[in-house]
Amino acid sequence: MARAAVRVVTALFLLLALVGCGDDAASDDFAGTMLDNPLPAPDIALTDTEGEPYSLAADTDKRLTLVFFGYSRCPDICQTVMAALAGAMNRLDDEEREEVDVVFVTTDPKNDTPSALRTYLDDYDPSFIGLTGDIESIIAAGEPLAIYVSDGKELPGGGYDLGGHSTQITGIDSSDEAPVYWSQYTKQGQFAADIRTLLGKES
Repeated sequence: MARAAVRVVTALFLLLALVGCGDDAASDDFAGTMLDNPLPAPDIALTDTEGEPYSLAADTDKRLTLVFFGYSRCPDICQTVMAALAGAMNRLDDEEREEVDVVFVTTDPKNDTPSALRTYLDDYDPSFIGLTGDIESIIAAGEPLAIYVSDGKELPGGGYDLGGHSTQITGIDSSDEAPVYWSQYTKQGQFAADIRTLLGKES
């Protein structure tokens, strides 16, 4: 539990620090938080639902990739976030959609098998990419992005904290950097507007 507590504190500290150095210039119109110092996308091999290797650095080739860590059995937050992302994608035109990927990284690889993950994501959008792997690799992939993922160890009061995770949505650009993130409360219209802004800003 000591290692898990350190990861939680580290992730929270980094996220709070990032809030402090975010760009507030467009705060009235932009729902996300832009970072003055983008985070590096982790080049760690995970596995997609087709059984192929996928790295959040090497394989995020679109101009914008929205990444969310969660799990299919999550009863609340994950459903809300995924529905908002699906709604946002539906608001984009075909040309805009071609520039954007949505990636869901499971934090519960034991239950989220590739087939279960594919079925879960298809209910939101068949284009969404699902990633799994061993829990150590998933934890390692989240750390550079200030995302905490529980390792599922037994809690002091009994039971297991399986699937616990940070809830921000991270935007990775085609330079393998993450210059922006959104909170779990971001609505689909806000996502869509921010995506259009980001696509317009890129050269």
